[in-house]
Amino acid sequence: MKLTKPLVVLDLETTGVWIEKDRIIEIGMVKVFPDGKQETYSTRVNPCMPIPAVVTELTGISDADVKSAPAFGSIAGAVLAFLEGADIGGFNVERFDLPLLAREFADAAIKFEYSNRTVYDAQKVYHLHERRDLFAAFAFYCHQELKDAHSATADAQATLEILQEQLKRYTPDRPDIEALKDFEYKQTSDYFDNERKFRWWNGDLYMTFGKYAKKEPLKTIAKKDPQYLEWVLDKDFSDEVKSMIQGVLNGKYPQQG
Repeated sequence: MKLTKPLVVLDLETTGVWIEKDRIIEIGMVKVFPDGKQETYSTRVNPCMPIPAVVTELTGISDADVKSAPAFGSIAGAVLAFLEGADIGGFNVERFDLPLLAREFADAAIKFEYSNRTVYDAQKVYHLHERRDLFAAFAFYCHQELKDAHSATADAQATLEILQEQLKRYTPDRPDIEALKDFEYKQTSDYFDNERKFRWWNGDLYMTFGKYAKKEPLKTIAKKDPQYLEWVLDKDFSDEVKSMIQGVLNGKYPQQG
């Protein structure tokens, strides 16, 4: 890899994927210099909040692991110094790691500007060059080129063959189609409703719209501004949301399942 200036490749492990609220629990960075020399910076970080069980399962990092770790504010200067003068690389770094890192810096009263740096996002390059559509899936599982792509019948037939091959590959002892129901992505963040207007974070429910978006938990809004929740009842929200809001106004707060 030929470089004209240093490159820092970074990755964050966090309490979740809500950029505005979740916190860093581990940061790792590799700095590569034009002469080939490398430096690393790695540390666990105390997020000063509980780490959700699903995150611990995913990362292997528990509350006990970060109990004695520094809070981000105490290492922010060192992190900023490590990034000084370097371009940045990572995987999905543009949409997640950098915005969340910038917010953590802001919380520590430090301005972190990366728009004037070149960002090399491996995920973006990967998705641009390696297809992840039906055509690619058919080639991967069935070792054939999909003919008549975007013909509805041809696409349906190809999908059937893909499902058959997935059964053979992933559940060889269970040839019944129901075996594929066991394959579900685990979510690291939860929304209350399908329209994603209300979101769980750290055990509390937050609005993702309006003047209280991502700012205060619903129970706080109910106490300080119940008229705003009454406004929600008059608008075009789902029956599920309206029922929940009415319960909150009556003092019955939803629990995260």
